[in-house]
Amino acid sequence: MDILLTIKALSNETRFNILEWLKHPENHFGPQEHMPATCDFRGGICVGSISEKTGLAQSVVSGYLVKLQKAGLLESRRSGQWTYYRRDEEGINHFIEQLKKEL
Repeated sequence: MDILLTIKALSNETRFNILEWLKHPENHFGPQEHMPATCDFRGGICVGSISEKTGLAQSVVSGYLVKLQKAGLLESRRSGQWTYYRRDEEGINHFIEQLKKEL
């Protein structure tokens, strides 16, 4: 994990908020009606729902989500035409531990 890449990803207020909202998605987003019942990606939220919450265009939000994923903070799953994102708790914990060691 590139710690500076992760810090840069978190330096944007909207990206930080997205990560925070995804900690408890049930409190910040409605039901994900397009997610098939057979999908085992619990807690995943589609890009459209995140875009609505931020008030930003889907293309902007998609870019933000990809940046957070590349930083090791999110994981994604595609189901049909929708892509769902959720926090990568293992990646987040790894970042925190690495930050503790380096600072």
